[in-house]
Amino acid sequence: MRRPRAESTNSSWRLLRENGGLGVAAITYVLVDYLREVSPSWHERLQPALWAALALAALARAPFYRHWSLEIRAALPFLVSLAFLLAALLCEAISVRFVSAVLGLDWHRSASPLPDTGQWLLLALNEKLPQVVVDILRAHIIGLHHYLMLFMMLGFSVLFNSIKAPGLGFATRYLFTLAIGRLLRAITFVSTIFPSVRPWCASSRYQIPPHPHPWAQKYYEPYASDPKAIRRLIQTDTHYAYVKEYPVEYRPDWGRMSFLVDILRPSVSEGSRWYHLLKKASGGCNDLMYSGHMLVAVLTAMAWTEAYGGWTSALIWLLVLHSAQREVRERHHYSVDCIVAVYVGILLWRVTGFIWSAKDTSKAKRLAKLDEVQGRLMHAAKDSDIDELRKLLMEVDLAGQERQSSQWAIWAFAGIATTFLLSCILLAFIWTSDG
Repeated sequence: MRRPRAESTNSSWRLLRENGGLGVAAITYVLVDYLREVSPSWHERLQPALWAALALAALARAPFYRHWSLEIRAALPFLVSLAFLLAALLCEAISVRFVSAVLGLDWHRSASPLPDTGQWLLLALNEKLPQVVVDILRAHIIGLHHYLMLFMMLGFSVLFNSIKAPGLGFATRYLFTLAIGRLLRAITFVSTIFPSVRPWCASSRYQIPPHPHPWAQKYYEPYASDPKAIRRLIQTDTHYAYVKEYPVEYRPDWGRMSFLVDILRPSVSEGSRWYHLLKKASGGCNDLMYSGHMLVAVLTAMAWTEAYGGWTSALIWLLVLHSAQREVRERHHYSVDCIVAVYVGILLWRVTGFIWSAKDTSKAKRLAKLDEVQGRLMHAAKDSDIDELRKLLMEVDLAGQERQSSQWAIWAFAGIATTFLLSCILLAFIWTSDG
């Protein structure tokens, strides 16, 4: 007797997951993208083909996905978390511009990088380890856009029953956690300004004034290097020092956004629009405690470990460690930035488990419903009321099942959601292609 086609298909997908099909696809993507370093010609051929194959696989599987009703209910929280993330990134960009501009270009040129024992260790290992190992540690194997792609692949794998539905619930948790992490990061690095690990960065990236902002002129410059002035400031806890004469600050008319003039500190040559300054902020030219790249990497590894697990989780964590040492080796961050990003990312992912969890909650819902109707069940059993018993048991069974939406709503939502998410993936590739 032949097995029904749907049952055969589901068994195939279960077998694919057990054999690590998603993990193989993820590692294949990373390896194909690494060809840009070793064989650009093959990279140009294989990467578009891989993208097309992944997109077609998702589109082909979408009509057979059984949990679109859950996705519909998860859509609003997903959109809210996406808007929250965009707002957090805007706040972060404003903060990056502030810490880069407030002390002036002369401070960036003269401030020495902080001593970093992690950098010393990596330089010492370069002398001790075999050259092939050093070359592997230096290799640009994985970057920010790879981690974002791994997250997106994990989210879309819900179509193949590789992770627990809803996929938008999983994405909501990831985006919300990332937004909280970026806000905490902005609060952290704007609190105390650290010198850049790359002293030439500000001169090559910004056109900010050479002198400090009036706030820094009054509250920082007079006490920056004079021990006696610092001692007196501690004793009096009051600003008292003489402020030098500096050029007048440029103050464009930004209308309702003029309150940002003191924060963004524009110059005449940088244009007359405030958002132009944010587009140029990039990663900033101060050390930003903690590393945003490492936060994304850790959240991706945590999501992969909880939602999918398997041997690829261990491999992704190894790639996270590789990324961390590269951030320090290439002097994008101090060692402390990467270390803090690791435990902040782990902690935040654990805290936001209430949004989405890989655990099956249907059993818990059935047990809760059973506790609720237990008294009525006992009463119906005593009265030998078979119809009432069936009704109550049906309620218990339905408590663990998802409520179905109308068919037209499911098909409309499936088309809109799939198109929107694939467009987001394309934009993410474009905006993060430079790392």
